[in-house]
Amino acid sequence: MRRVFQQPENKDLDISPLIDVVFILLIFFMVSTTFIKDAQLELDRPSAKSATTASNEAVRVSIDKHGDIYLADSPVRLWMLQSRVREGLRASGDSSVLIVADRGTTTDKLIDVVDQCRMGGASEVGVITDKEHGSLTGN
Repeated sequence: MRRVFQQPENKDLDISPLIDVVFILLIFFMVSTTFIKDAQLELDRPSAKSATTASNEAVRVSIDKHGDIYLADSPVRLWMLQSRVREGLRASGDSSVLIVADRGTTTDKLIDVVDQCRMGGASEVGVITDKEHGSLTGN
C-alpha cells in the first residue's frame, strides 16, 4: 500500500495588500481635502463702499443672526470674550481683531463685542463686509 502525504491547505487570507490600499486612500483624501478658513456659519454680511483689505493674521470673532459669538470656530460667551481675545492676540502676534457679523446682528451686540475686544488688548477692531474686506478703526 502506498501512502500519500497531503499538505494541509492554507485557509488564511492575506489582507495586508488591502490594508496598504486603504491607508494610501486615506492619505490621499486627507491631503486633497480643502480647509475652509472661516467658521461654517450662515452669515449675511453687510456691504461697504469704503472697505479696505484686512489682515490675514488678525483674530476673527463671528456673530451669527441669533447673536451667538464664535472665536476661532468655537462658541464663546460674551463674558469670556475679553480673555479669549487676549490669548488669541498673544498667539497671533497681531494687535487687530476682525468681527464677522451677520446683517441682522443688533447694534447693542456688536458694540458689546467691540468693547470686549478692545478691553482684551486689540488696538484695531474692524468689521468684515460681504467681500472679505474690513475697515479697521484705531482707539
